[in-house]
Amino acid sequence: MINITFSKKYSEEKHYIISVIFQQFLGLEVTILEGDHQDFVIEVENGKQLIVRDMFFARVPDYPGYLSVDYIPEKVVFAKNRFTPEEDIPVIYGTDELVELPEKLVCGIDIFASSFFMLTRWEEYAREIRDRYQRFPASASLAYRFGFLDRPVVNEYVEMLWNMLQHLGVGQRRKIRHFEMMVTHDVDHTQFSNVKQLVRIMGGDLLKRKNPGMAIRKVYEYIQVNRGKQRDPFDTFDYLMDISEKYNLRSRFYFMSGGETIHDNNYSVWSPNTLRIFQRIKDRGHVIGFHPSFNSYNNAALWKLEKERLEQAVGMPVSEGRQHYLRFEVPATWRIWNNERMQLDSTLGYADREGFRCGCCYGYPVFDILERSQMKLIEFPLIVMEDTFVSYQRMNPVKMLNKILFLISKVKKYQGVFVLLWHNSSFHLPMWQNYTRVYEQILDLSCND
Repeated sequence: MINITFSKKYSEEKHYIISVIFQQFLGLEVTILEGDHQDFVIEVENGKQLIVRDMFFARVPDYPGYLSVDYIPEKVVFAKNRFTPEEDIPVIYGTDELVELPEKLVCGIDIFASSFFMLTRWEEYAREIRDRYQRFPASASLAYRFGFLDRPVVNEYVEMLWNMLQHLGVGQRRKIRHFEMMVTHDVDHTQFSNVKQLVRIMGGDLLKRKNPGMAIRKVYEYIQVNRGKQRDPFDTFDYLMDISEKYNLRSRFYFMSGGETIHDNNYSVWSPNTLRIFQRIKDRGHVIGFHPSFNSYNNAALWKLEKERLEQAVGMPVSEGRQHYLRFEVPATWRIWNNERMQLDSTLGYADREGFRCGCCYGYPVFDILERSQMKLIEFPLIVMEDTFVSYQRMNPVKMLNKILFLISKVKKYQGVFVLLWHNSSFHLPMWQNYTRVYEQILDLSCND
């Protein structure tokens, strides 16, 4: 048994991050003790110790003292030592100190506070910067500003910790993990042959993308679809399930069921077409999940109403999904999902940048920073959304594929879960036709490597 001792100050936060790293991520058996040690004292079975300096919780005022921009680091340094899994490692809290003694290691990098910072996203609660959709943008994050958003830094900390434990002679084996592709599809539209949807899409072409030619092309396609001369470009459900089944994957389709804004209500879950789609997905053994509307991310009553409506239409419970427009508020959104007994959320990715918003490519139980308690809800952070590259960054297909494959290689190194969002409606329209092959290549190259 590994014994871990730390001071009582911020004990709830410390218990959480210790249990996530040691038990959830590494699968080790530990005894957690509270004592007079200021630092984290980790004693392995043979009596040797790893001391991890407490460079955060010991230095901030009592709760809620750390929930302030004053405690977000002004700079991040990069340390190098023989235990890091990469050439260097970002030091969010702590120093690059590493002392090696015969029976002890002393680590200046505060692995636990740094991981807590990334996983709980308290940075987003403390820093009030928001984009026009009231989302915390990637550009405001510490990871983006110091150049490690494309690194699963928490996984790096875990690997460094394991390397140090092995050096000390830990007597346990770690949990065996395997790389997984988790393919998800937010269903914002089910049919292209809808005047309301056509007007919205054309508005985006004219106002957002500044492309009148594309808007005119959509009018032509709309006419052709309504005349039955062209297949509905949004009806990609069988195609997506075919691709997933080819690689022994299950597609996860997240459906909307209401809303109050111009960004919502693109289809009815009770329409004959949508009900047929539900049945096709269920018959083939894929997953139907929930895509709560634009304003639901901090509105528990609206969220619950929409979930119940979807479950009634589907005829079965739904237990996973993602917020529409990736709108999210720490900790309110997680709290809604947890209180409604959802099992899995995958909202935590940035709309404007790909990468590791939570610094992690494992699923993990989330923490309520205001109630100071661990929830049952598991977050599987979103790593890539296709529209990030196309609408936000205007990236060509080759560069997009290369960047996604780079991120997949990072996830594979740590045997994590690569969460991909590709909307069912992002294939056959003009702006997407050159990217269809990218989707197929992602799955082919990642699953056959």
